[in-house]
Amino acid sequence: MQNSPKWVAARDELERPNAARLYDYYLGGAHNFAVDREFAAGSPALIPTAEMIQHSRAFLRRAVRACVANGIRQFLDLGSGIPTAGNVHEVAHQDDPTCRVVYVDNDCATVAHGRTMLRDVANVAFAEADIRDAKAVLTSAEVTSLLDLSQPVAVLMVAILPYVFDDDSPVDVVAAYRDGIVPGSHLVLSHLTADNRPELVEELVRVSTQRMARITARSKAEVEPLLEGFDLLEPGLVLVSTWRGDGVPETDAETVSYGAVGVKR
Repeated sequence: MQNSPKWVAARDELERPNAARLYDYYLGGAHNFAVDREFAAGSPALIPTAEMIQHSRAFLRRAVRACVANGIRQFLDLGSGIPTAGNVHEVAHQDDPTCRVVYVDNDCATVAHGRTMLRDVANVAFAEADIRDAKAVLTSAEVTSLLDLSQPVAVLMVAILPYVFDDDSPVDVVAAYRDGIVPGSHLVLSHLTADNRPELVEELVRVSTQRMARITARSKAEVEPLLEGFDLLEPGLVLVSTWRGDGVPETDAETVSYGAVGVKR
């Protein structure tokens, strides 16, 4: 029988899969349970989930490095999940250890895990908040104590907006953060899309909604308004695998997510 690690927030965490821990598993981390691994093993073979998540993380790493190269030293990672291998602070601190990072998630167990993992890491904090409430996030104790919003900051929305549904108006959610940061700040955004492999993505949405959490895919035309008010860095809004990556997409997993980095005007 699996023992409960000291960073588990509740007993039922051992009994049901968790999106943040699944991301950790697919990225080769150690902060996941048997129930997560069993869920991953039972996913339909046609859905290359691990490869999709790895491409998303590679985009995140390239985007963070681009932000640091542009002078950004503050990062707000919305819907971050567990800060597993290759996450924002690790990448940013490789270039400049003074970079400050606040992770944000609304799942109390994920926040508890993250805070335990990060307790000895300098210049990093973890806030518990709903990303749909920009005011609550931007005025949280972690943000106000670690970040200076009078200076440019990078707001990261990587693979989180599929969890923000039309009823919650993702355009307004992004705009609220845009209005809360100064010109020169960066937005790093990626989003699931069914534009290129509709059957695959529809099955992914169905399985996720049925077995774990509801998600939604959006077309490029639906993603573009989310970037209003930002000047996009080259190469613009493209598949994440091609955003300053190598070559052209060769697998299905490389065609199911758009990404962009923009600078607030």
